[in-house]
Amino acid sequence: MVLFPNCKINLGLQILGKREDGYHELETVFYPINLKDGLEVISDESLSETAFTQSGNILAGELEDNLCLKAFRLLKEDYPQIPHCRIHLHKAIPDRAGLGGGSSDAAFTLKLLNEKFNLKIGEPGLLRYALQLGSDCPFFIINKPCLAGGRGENLHPLFLELSQYKLLLIHPGIGIETKKAFAGLNIKLSGRGSLADLISLPVESWRDHLVNDFEASIFPSYPEIANIKKTLYDHGAIYASMSGSGSSVYGLFDKESVITFPPHYFQKWI
Repeated sequence: MVLFPNCKINLGLQILGKREDGYHELETVFYPINLKDGLEVISDESLSETAFTQSGNILAGELEDNLCLKAFRLLKEDYPQIPHCRIHLHKAIPDRAGLGGGSSDAAFTLKLLNEKFNLKIGEPGLLRYALQLGSDCPFFIINKPCLAGGRGENLHPLFLELSQYKLLLIHPGIGIETKKAFAGLNIKLSGRGSLADLISLPVESWRDHLVNDFEASIFPSYPEIANIKKTLYDHGAIYASMSGSGSSVYGLFDKESVITFPPHYFQKWI
């Protein structure tokens, strides 16, 4: 059985403070986009343990730590009737890019196993499992535009349609560690509107109102990423932002727009 996990961008990302449990309280809008990995699961009762393989983009870390494998093991604890499987992941989504690729792979593994083995886990149950794997994972169970709060798990679907624009996604090949992005934060809460209100403003006004707080943390250390955002605006982007904690940057353009970055950058019109 094969599924195609997609990624997301963040439309605005406000860090509201650090919680007692060590996580940060945040507010953001998750928006799914059409850049996808490939995920295949084949049951194989001859296996003594589940086998995981990977192709495409190289991922940081050990294969044993991949979230797809962790998702499989999490479900097998509660559903021991799931046979051992061969799991293959083909990566097209850049790694450590602020796009939630790993979280999506994990969430889609849960959905695939639920469907393939008829586990009959409803959406609330899948959301609970997903949260055990990562703060972004529950979003990919819903996989529709959502206003997110808490550490990203409090999700409220909203109507948001951007199909009238072209989206250009750029990844410069720089991997950003989330811990480093958080370490550089300087949280300022005064004078900021609620993201629920800001996202309802016309897209043409987002440039002046919709902010990703991680940019102030990341841009001084990685001026190349800051320059990508500037270049997008210089070439007519209606709105541009870094996604998540970076390092991907995207711009929303009119349908007729054309812009090309250096060939060593990952770049995709969506």
